[in-house]
This record gives sequence, C-alpha cells and structure tokens, in this order.
Amino acid sequence: MVTSDQRRRQLAREKYERQQRRREDARRRTRRLTLAITSAVAVVVVIGGATYLATGGNDDKDKTDAAASQSPSAEASPSPTEEAKPEPAMKIDKKATYTMSLKTSQGDIAFTMDASKTPHTTNSFKSLADKKFFDGTKCHRLTTENIYVLQCGDPKGDGTGGPGYTIPDENLTALGKAGADGSVTYPAGTVAMANTGQAHTGGSQFFLVYKDSKLPPTYTPFGTMDAKSLKAVQAVGKAGVDGGGPDGAPKKAVNISKLTVDKK
Repeated sequence: MVTSDQRRRQLAREKYERQQRRREDARRRTRRLTLAITSAVAVVVVIGGATYLATGGNDDKDKTDAAASQSPSAEASPSPTEEAKPEPAMKIDKKATYTMSLKTSQGDIAFTMDASKTPHTTNSFKSLADKKFFDGTKCHRLTTENIYVLQCGDPKGDGTGGPGYTIPDENLTALGKAGADGSVTYPAGTVAMANTGQAHTGGSQFFLVYKDSKLPPTYTPFGTMDAKSLKAVQAVGKAGVDGGGPDGAPKKAVNISKLTVDKK
C-alpha cells in the first residue's frame, strides 16, 4: 500500500520531470531557430570575408555557443502544441501608403509603408497596432558588427515572441539581385521583417537598419525611415550593446510606449 508520504514524493517527482521536459523542449526550439538563422547568414559572413561570428541566441546556453551568427532572424513560429492562427483578414487599402509611428524612450521613430508592394505586411502591422499589440514592448536587440540593425516587435522581449501567426514574404526583389556572396545591401533607413531563417515565417518582429548592411534577400523590406528617425536609431547604435560586445540588448534601452499605423 502506498503511504501518503510516498504519494507526495511521487507527485513531486512527476511534476519535476514535467518541468524538465518543458524546459528541454523550449531549449530545443530555441536551438533550432538559432541554427536556421545561422545557416541563412553564414553564406554572407563567410564568403564576405568576415572574421568574427557572434551569437544571436535567446538564452544563456546559446550565448555561450559561439558558432551562431549575427542576424535579424530570431522569431519563433507557433510551437507544435499550438494551433497557428490565420493572419488577419485584409482590411487595408492596397493602393495606399501608410505611416507607422513609434513613440519610444529614445525619441519618435516613423517610417512609411507602401501597401501596394507589401499588402500582407502592412495589413498585419495595422491590425496589430490597432489592438495595441506593441504598446509597452521594447526593442530587444542591437547588432553593431557586420550588420547594423535594431530589432523590435517582440511582445516577450527575448527574441522568441510573435503574434501566433505568420505572413508571407513580400517585395524580396526590391533591393536588387544578390551578388556572388548571396547578399544584397539593405540601405540605412530600411525597415524589414525578421523571420526564423525559413521562407514565409515573419510575424511581428522587425528590424531598423541604421547603417548599410549586407544580408541575404530573404527579409521583407517594407518601410523607409525619415531622416529624423534614422538619426534616433543611429544614436542607439552608437551607444552600443549593454555590457559590450557586438550583439545584444541596446545600452540605450528603447521602450515603445505607443505604436500606431495610419493611412497617409
């Protein structure tokens, strides 16, 4: 006969084992994302002659695995236990231009979006902004070597969050044909979608390019910052990464108090 003490110990052990399984599943998902990111960008970094690779991981384990590379790709797709949501129904004017405006702790940042070129992306951001999805979030990642980007749009603030659905890639030929190294130049002022390293996996995370950056043409370019906004992002880039290094949380924290999308 099982005593109450034995039963309590058994339940505690089962709970611990469940927790360990969940943590291991989360670690595996993160490692899969990081590996996908690395494979997408390694061609640019290696063939381009860069000598330094820095991790773009989402936990301490990944930060110590120096095999990963810098990339604006870190967004999680729905896990196998989650049912992916459909993207929002199309409600925007596909012939119009929209403005996305961010009120942040480092000043206002704004950029235009041409809905005729990126209707799914523009519609998704309009839908999320109307639901205040981005209000109270932060730009969680700054990269200052090889590529020069500030990444935002993650409700979790650690590079793994998203809206629970994905949107298709768009406008991928806008920056020209890839060179021999497999990359194109994303000019300073460009705003583009982050993804998991796989096609059509964009969600809510996006990155702001504050200095010309060479990347594979696999990230939807959907916006262009105005001069004042670019200057604000460049100031964040100049201040560098918190704790030093080329990749991580920006030293100048960029907290988004409000994000709106309006038709021009």
